[in-house]
Amino acid sequence: MFILVLNQKNLIQDGLNNKLVYKFPNSVTLSNKYIAVSSISMFYSWNNISVANMNNTLSYSFGTQSYTIVIPDGLYEIAQLNEFIQFECIQNQTYWYVASASSTFYYPFQITVNQTRYAIQLNTYQVPYVGNPTYTSGGATLPALSNTGNFAQVSFPPKFNEIVGYTVNPLGFKSYGDAIQVPSFPNSNNNYASVICAGNGLGGVMSYLSNTAPQVQPNSNLLFTMSNINNPYSQPSSVIYSLAPSVGIGVQIIEKPPQFMWIKLIDGIYNELRLSMVGTDLNAVQINDPNMTILLCIRDRDEAIMAHK
Repeated sequence: MFILVLNQKNLIQDGLNNKLVYKFPNSVTLSNKYIAVSSISMFYSWNNISVANMNNTLSYSFGTQSYTIVIPDGLYEIAQLNEFIQFECIQNQTYWYVASASSTFYYPFQITVNQTRYAIQLNTYQVPYVGNPTYTSGGATLPALSNTGNFAQVSFPPKFNEIVGYTVNPLGFKSYGDAIQVPSFPNSNNNYASVICAGNGLGGVMSYLSNTAPQVQPNSNLLFTMSNINNPYSQPSSVIYSLAPSVGIGVQIIEKPPQFMWIKLIDGIYNELRLSMVGTDLNAVQINDPNMTILLCIRDRDEAIMAHK
């Protein structure tokens, strides 16, 4: 049995940190050889929201104006997403506060985790009307007085909607927070969680629950693929291992399979072996932290046979 060690020095320097090349000191003939992953040590650092994933935007309304939020590439939990949304609302001046006490800001909408319903809850709030003596705008124009309540509207475009678990309509967008009369309880035709409508006053909130399972991390698994292997029953045929992080963001993953999964290498003369990491959608994944060590084992067919006797 032979051990190959791949680490940061083996990375292809393309900024993605997802491809490693092991170069043999000399050309080697590999015949009837099998390869398996022995251990993986790397940090949980691949993005769930990015330009490459096409899931980095959402939009909302404040009065008659619409705003688009562009989320920087990163690895976000729902709470961190909500914090960034509030930051953007402040930048857009789309918030309000009590005129006599400006220490607390109110925002047009909020996303949060509803653990008991295994859902992401969207709360849209009633925006104060122009001239309301109680509240002052952060700078953006408040809507006119309306009997339907001036609730903020939120749109989740395709791809981002999968992060929060909301379906989109055939046109590609679905707005939440429409200022209309709605049922007070969810049913098979909607995903309202609750409605508190304060008419043309203040304090109204419309809450929604996601109607599909949220995919907060679209690439919940990393698939390891290798050149020159013979795996005819897999699609793609180059997959040799699947890594599921069981740690928090930025924490080191230490993976040691309880049993090696041996896969035959195609017979031939080799100068190098290439190992790549892709997402569950089989597209390239950017690994932010290049600090990693991956051990591979190679052994003869006869060793594999003896191991099963």
